[in-house]
Amino acid sequence: MSGASTRPLRIIHVLRAPLGGLFRHVVDLVRGQAARGHQVGIVADSTTGGGRAEEILAPLRPELALGLTRRPMSRHIGPSDFGAWRDVARRVTASGADVVHGHGAKGGAYARLTGRGAVRVYTPHGGSLHFEWSNAVGLAYLSLERVLLRRTDLLLFESAYARQVFLSKIGRSDAVMRVVHNGVAEAEFAPVAPDAATTDIVFVGELRTVKGVDVLIDAVGLLARNGRQLTVTIVGSGPEEAALTSRTEALGLRAAVSFAGAMPARRAFALGRLVVIPSRFESLPYIVLEAGAAAMPLITTAVGGIPEIYGPLACDLVAPGDPAELAQSIATALGDPAGRQTTAQRLQVRIRECFSVDAMVEAVLAGYREALARKA
Repeated sequence: MSGASTRPLRIIHVLRAPLGGLFRHVVDLVRGQAARGHQVGIVADSTTGGGRAEEILAPLRPELALGLTRRPMSRHIGPSDFGAWRDVARRVTASGADVVHGHGAKGGAYARLTGRGAVRVYTPHGGSLHFEWSNAVGLAYLSLERVLLRRTDLLLFESAYARQVFLSKIGRSDAVMRVVHNGVAEAEFAPVAPDAATTDIVFVGELRTVKGVDVLIDAVGLLARNGRQLTVTIVGSGPEEAALTSRTEALGLRAAVSFAGAMPARRAFALGRLVVIPSRFESLPYIVLEAGAAAMPLITTAVGGIPEIYGPLACDLVAPGDPAELAQSIATALGDPAGRQTTAQRLQVRIRECFSVDAMVEAVLAGYREALARKA
């Protein structure tokens, strides 16, 4: 390979909220890229993430040769976006970045509007792909995505599913396009010791409609009405927390369902004998990879890129938005712990073989190189 194709790169990652799987993805990329000799920086929103984001960012700061910049970034499109974009553009220019990599709808927009010589990379992470052309909000977001497509040098998708949704809603472009699956590290394959306060079920994720926590609560309510009393720990935070709490009270489940707030995934896994992720929409969720790597008994849905994780084991997935089917799957799993553990071990083997964080980092860097070569 030539010197131009192997030299260290200067890379700026831009994202809005330092939360969830998107944030985990960026942190893993930053660590992997820095470990390979590249100079890396992050620009992120300063109003979200709270203490958990700071807990993750603090040990990462020494690895950020191009620094960490946090400034307010609004969730939705508005006048404040101009100031945020201007600050991102200044930061990218000052860093002399070879690559500016935007994550999510807002980070992707800021990164691709920088208007300078860096390769502009976009990973949607769901983002605008959640919207439809049939309503006003979707029309605005998807139209903007089409405009920004002309300013994109490299498109990276965590799943073949996300790539297909993007093509169907946004369309094709001349950008380099790659599917790079999320990956987990070797340490995540260690078993999780159960906590003394373990409940029957644990959910881990953001408390948003797309995560289907309401479906889980309804399923537990169905089981309770049929004489099967279960305990549930819900780990996470988000805009639906109050509504979900009210739902548990309305179904008479307040004593059975506890809301534990946000915490690291492996700490959360110790709080339940069965992990349930009843999502309505996903791309390639880290929480499924993390639970699978730890060989946790797991029930999740056949949505997005989850079947790509399961491969030949996808017959174990359930339909989204169906409390009755989810209740039946939960009852079956808790009634046959040995069988569910065997399935968990098979999934662990598949994840070890196909979803490595090192492979993810290398594939992203290879995408950068291809886009750089084309731009040159």
